[in-house]
Amino acid sequence: MILWFTIAQVVIAVAAGLLALVLGLAGRRPSDLTVGSLALVEVLLVVQIVVAIVAPLAGNPPTGSILEFWVYLVSAALLPPAAVVWALLERSRWSTVVMGVGALAVAVMVWRMQVIWTIQVA
Repeated sequence: MILWFTIAQVVIAVAAGLLALVLGLAGRRPSDLTVGSLALVEVLLVVQIVVAIVAPLAGNPPTGSILEFWVYLVSAALLPPAAVVWALLERSRWSTVVMGVGALAVAVMVWRMQVIWTIQVA
């Protein structure tokens, strides 16, 4: 994994999560802004999947469990679409909060993936 890209992913996921939480707790329903912020988080996760495939071929192999890394990555990639589907089906203020919690969970998972890739020894 690339450290600056990981930090960018975490910052964007936290910003999207806080935005959705604040708007949801303020009573706003899902909007283009909140759904778009989760879409950006998802695009970055797709780029991370490509990076995770290319990095070992470029001489940057993981130091931790590759299985654990991929489980985190696939799970994180499934969270934003699941939260958006929930939000579009329910269309309440709480579905906006759910999107925020999903984005914050992605931020934690991305940081854990960085730890598995660079620090943790298998």
